[in-house]
Amino acid sequence: MLHLIATPDQIAQLLAASRRQAGLTQAEAAARVGVSQSRISAWETDAAALTVAQLLSLCGAYGLQLQLRDKNQPASAPTLSTEW
Repeated sequence: MLHLIATPDQIAQLLAASRRQAGLTQAEAAARVGVSQSRISAWETDAAALTVAQLLSLCGAYGLQLQLRDKNQPASAPTLSTEW
C-alpha cells in the first residue's frame, strides 16, 4: 500500500499502525532496532525528532520501504537510481 506523508504526525501514525500490523509490541520493536520501548512510544506520538537512519531502521523492522517521488509528477512504477 502507498502512503503519502506530508507531516511528522502522519509518520507517527503510520509507524504505530505498521508496528501493530507487523504483530509487534513496542518492546519487541524496540529490541529489533536497539532502542528503548519508551523511545518507540515517543516516536509514535511525535516523529519530529526521528532521524532518517532511525526511520529506515523502523521501516526495515516493520516490513516497509521508503520511497520518495516528485509530487508534481504522476505516480509511476518504482525505480531505483544510484546516480545523482
